[in-house]
Amino acid sequence: MIHSTAIVNPEARIHPKAEIGPYCVVGPHVSIGAGTRLMSHVIVEGWTTIGEDNTVFPFSLLGAMPQDLKHKPGDRTELKIGNRNLIRESVTMNLGTVDGGGVTSVGDDNLIMAYTHLGHDCIVGNHCILANYAGLAGHVLVEDYATVGGMCGVSQFVRIGAHSYIGGFTGLERDVPPFTIAMGTRPTAVKGANLVGMRRRGFPTEKIQKINESIKLWNRPDVQKEQCLLEIESTYGDCAEVKQFIEFIRKSETGVAR
Repeated sequence: MIHSTAIVNPEARIHPKAEIGPYCVVGPHVSIGAGTRLMSHVIVEGWTTIGEDNTVFPFSLLGAMPQDLKHKPGDRTELKIGNRNLIRESVTMNLGTVDGGGVTSVGDDNLIMAYTHLGHDCIVGNHCILANYAGLAGHVLVEDYATVGGMCGVSQFVRIGAHSYIGGFTGLERDVPPFTIAMGTRPTAVKGANLVGMRRRGFPTEKIQKINESIKLWNRPDVQKEQCLLEIESTYGDCAEVKQFIEFIRKSETGVAR
């Protein structure tokens, strides 16, 4: 259903079961799947694909030109949004850039709260929560089940690990390992394991204990990074989640919070 006041380019691909509300504007290269609802005053432009059963609240802008001086108006880059996402008021998501891989992507079942910004080439996984006014610069990776608190600022190329929790007002300039709680700015500090999050998601007690002890070892200020990782590996390396924690840290290019 398309409201009579909406402006929808005839070349846009709108599923018959999608809903385009009052005063929305949809560009020619947009694709919107079944069950997705643009409530009102939503603008979707650029090469943007939105999957099924998403709800986009008023005044959001999806698929705008990236805020990158190297981007040229003729560059064909994309924004891809999966299924069952809640995108609240005044959210902005930019297209990718040619140099950054060309795609900004959001997975499934995410809650993107009001005034959140996703810069060019960001990748957000599944089941994530980005709270009000979170700002992600270009090339940020947010892995599955991560939570980013309100008023957080995330610098370019930073990675936020799976099942991590970032406290409100945090300024991130380094990667945050999976399963951790991090907060603060310059530097951000890892405060411990995200015990509540893991319990809510049904992690067995034994796994939680091994992850928790691994994070305690990582936080030791008197031991160098690689020595910490070797000790974690030798003690708890039989746990798949601990292996994930170690691999995430070793792949870091921006440094890792401790």
